[in-house]
Amino acid sequence: MGEIVNLKQAKKRQARAQATAEAAANRVKHGRTAAEKANDRRAEARRQALLDGARQEPEACAEDG
Repeated sequence: MGEIVNLKQAKKRQARAQATAEAAANRVKHGRTAAEKANDRRAEARRQALLDGARQEPEACAEDG
């Protein structure tokens, strides 16, 4: 004979497992800590400062003289 299963509990257990799997997928897709985001912003600002420091202004044409 088979095991008696409470269908309400089985459905709740299945929904909970599906929600857990979906949450894990969303964490992988969207999840970054505030520290990681701040670190990326600092790195981008540092990169922009380096590029701005190396930027050369266009020289005035010698022909205008």
